[in-house]
Amino acid sequence: MNKSPRCLYNNTFAGFISDQEETILGSLVDGYHGAVQTTQIDAWTGEISIMKSVLSLLEDRDGRIIFEYDIPRLGKRIDVVLLYKGIVFCVEFKVGESQILESDVDQVLDYALDLKNFHKYSEDKVIVPMLVATAYKSSSKDVLMSVYDDHVINPLVTGQAGLHDIIKLVLQRFPNETPVNLNWIISPYAPTPTIIEAARTLYESHSVENITRHEADKVSTDKTIDEILKIIRYSKEHGEKSICFVTGVPGAGKTLVGLDVAIKQTYQGHDEPVKDEGAVYLSGNGPLVAVLTEALAQDNLKRCRERNEKKKLTDSRREVSKSIQIIHRYRDNMLAKIKNPVENGVLEIDPAKAVKMDEAGYGEVEHVAIFDEAQRSWTHKRIADYLKRGGTYGNKLKVPNFPMSEAAFLIWSLDQREDWATIVCLVGGGQEINTGEAGISEWIKALNERFPQWKIYISPKLTDAEYAEGKVDELLKDNTNVTYVESLHLAVSLRSYRAEKLSAFVHNLLALDRDAAAEIYNEIKDKYPIVLTRDMAKARKWIHEKARGTERTGVLVTKESARFKPMAIHILPSDEENAVHWFLDDKENTRSSNYLEDAATEIQVQGLELDYTCLLWDADMRYENGTWHFYRFNGQTRWIEQTGNTESNRDLIKYMLNAYRVLMTRARAGMVICVPEGNPNKTPNGFWEDSTRQPAFYDGTYRYLKSIGLEEI
Repeated sequence: MNKSPRCLYNNTFAGFISDQEETILGSLVDGYHGAVQTTQIDAWTGEISIMKSVLSLLEDRDGRIIFEYDIPRLGKRIDVVLLYKGIVFCVEFKVGESQILESDVDQVLDYALDLKNFHKYSEDKVIVPMLVATAYKSSSKDVLMSVYDDHVINPLVTGQAGLHDIIKLVLQRFPNETPVNLNWIISPYAPTPTIIEAARTLYESHSVENITRHEADKVSTDKTIDEILKIIRYSKEHGEKSICFVTGVPGAGKTLVGLDVAIKQTYQGHDEPVKDEGAVYLSGNGPLVAVLTEALAQDNLKRCRERNEKKKLTDSRREVSKSIQIIHRYRDNMLAKIKNPVENGVLEIDPAKAVKMDEAGYGEVEHVAIFDEAQRSWTHKRIADYLKRGGTYGNKLKVPNFPMSEAAFLIWSLDQREDWATIVCLVGGGQEINTGEAGISEWIKALNERFPQWKIYISPKLTDAEYAEGKVDELLKDNTNVTYVESLHLAVSLRSYRAEKLSAFVHNLLALDRDAAAEIYNEIKDKYPIVLTRDMAKARKWIHEKARGTERTGVLVTKESARFKPMAIHILPSDEENAVHWFLDDKENTRSSNYLEDAATEIQVQGLELDYTCLLWDADMRYENGTWHFYRFNGQTRWIEQTGNTESNRDLIKYMLNAYRVLMTRARAGMVICVPEGNPNKTPNGFWEDSTRQPAFYDGTYRYLKSIGLEEI
């Protein structure tokens, strides 16, 4: 048996048959990152027994079996893969099941299509998706190509008794296939031209404009896009590694610029994608990726149905995933290539775990990586702790002694390319909202200390106070590879000046510059209403009266908020599926944001927007005695003030302030801020009826906001 980070067990057929079942199960359990549930062990036990019986019946045992194979960069895992006679068998088990469910058939077909579209050493192979419901009493009788006409077989279904016969049937249908590449398990991620073309078609509909923040005029965005593409071309022509930092206020269209660059770099004005010069848009914001993906996929499905074309939503999602991906999967795919454990603080590629390509070297297939919200990359401490314990739940690859920050590792990953590479960092000022988010200074530190040969292109705006606490100039003063480029800042046109003005208003409000905030408020209030209330019913009524047609509304709270149950407000669960429903379901659906029942936090809405919002201001950040005070709820009886007496506590205070900055810049058309009155009632004995919602916790904030001039409703 050969160990690989891409799977939990793999062996030749002969080696698998000779291994004891306990040994194989032990390898699966040992290779699994984290605690293994009893149901999973039972399933593996059944799968091992079945596969031993089936493979023992084969006359020619020159094949390889793989358990729990991770498809690179897609976050999906296949139960069993058989590489046999030049054919890739993709097997999904449902141990103990006696029925065939359509969702299970779709699942195994999706795995096969993912291999076809993203797995370099599968793209020209016959792929056979097989669903094995072990107690099922029947089997497929015909081996037919799927409607995709791409060497993927229509899914075959069987019980355990018919599995051997199904394999024989496939071999009779395809008797002369060329062998599978010996490096199949560590195959590079490589989107096929077909999936790239589909991704361009999807994106060209621009259906993401309704949910991403986009107020820069077209002249400004085109100028920024052209500048980025120019830097990319120069890097290619001169064989250089480069990084450019793109700034812009909330609403300036950074996300759309990133997506546009990804598509234009891939095509470069041609009808077909330019070979080996692709780009990928990456974000660490799970809800953003999920909502963008689903919005594009649903839009594409709707258009296909209007043309009477047959298509599944899962097909559209797959096409989107070529251009839009979660950054952690990109990172994890590179981690799977390194020598582990790390020795002497130096990352090295393990040649046994990765294939070296002619131009990409050990890097990923794309020359260009676009990192959205780059300021949210993790500090060295956070990523090192995360990898040491094997992820949040201990169920991922463990990497002890990880030597660098996430920003440094992402640069290192592109630096593995042997020809050229460009990183595009899309940066929001004052947008770090979670513990361990490093800000832009960590990228600059990595470039100075580890990658001095990289060319740096930055917007002059990156030197403002909201970026790296205004220390960018100081950090870069000794770096001779820096070029300042005005067009790398996304300006906002005078015709749609709201985003720039709103950002300045919020900045001054949070900086406690009352006069400056009041001046800007008076400039924008007629075109962009911001109103104040203490009554949630009035807030809902105001939003309902303002919103027209399909305009999107929603309630927003910080993740530190704690006491909204008395106001009939439920905090939206943090998983991505809920975020998709909240942002995309229509107003008749109770899961929709428009119902104004589920409140989303800054984690779920950063990078996205609504038309009208209600910001519900809790007692976590209070205006007291002329300054902001910060509190965390202990989950039971009281709020605990955060005093900033440690570095981690000071970071927490910064994140709490930034949370309100994010939430106050999510609305396109206007917002209502609701500062509750709290509960003024006392018991007969003189104690607070609800000591966690005392009026004094809210009154100072309300008076401060009112003093700026906000209209009260």
